Amino acid sequence: MFFRKDYAKPGPGVERDEPEKTGVARLAEIFSIECVTLVKLNLLFLLSCLPVVTIPAAVFAMNRVTRRMVLDQPVTLLYHYKTAFRKEWRRAYAAFFTVAVPLVLSACGVWFYLSRAMAQPVLLLPFMLCSTVLLLTLLASTYFYGLLTTERSFRECLRLSLLLGAGRPLRGALATLAVYGSLVFALLEFPISGIYLLLMGFSVPCLLGGFFVRTELKRI
Repeated sequence: MFFRKDYAKPGPGVERDEPEKTGVARLAEIFSIECVTLVKLNLLFLLSCLPVVTIPAAVFAMNRVTRRMVLDQPVTLLYHYKTAFRKEWRRAYAAFFTVAVPLVLSACGVWFYLSRAMAQPVLLLPFMLCSTVLLLTLLASTYFYGLLTTERSFRECLRLSLLLGAGRPLRGALATLAVYGSLVFALLEFPISGIYLLLMGFSVPCLLGGFFVRTELKRI
């Protein structure tokens, strides 16, 4: 089947005493193993987003699958995606709006106050506040979805993601550029980027985001 991976099929394997790869080598290894699955995942994500109201569940399910890839866990794409999509939809919608609402409001605030700050310098204060909220939301969100794959409560995941976003910003910044930066760039270049968005424009950035924050999540 198109969405099923045959783990019984013989492969190159990994030597028992071979040290675990890290950094670029580990990322290249993940892509070499999961490249076809990432294309399938991207197509599956786009299909499940078509009703629009299902976007939060689709985002959550995609993060679930890519998190398994980063952790080197077996991925049965259709099963793991469908399970997260159907059984964890409450958690998915709560996560989506927890990120989207402050992100949209703070971005609107940044644009609004910055456009008027030249005439009224006092508006630089709310501009700085909105900028801080925007930046922290971006950084924390890259940790948030990874934490939600654990057994921690929703509130605990939110608390930890905010602490990590503020206390470990470097990894969060790399993940933010990979996820949000690549998406904004692709949308600005549309329709030239159409094929990229169709085949890997969502699954690959999601994987990269999870990969960049994996070490920080591993510590907790």
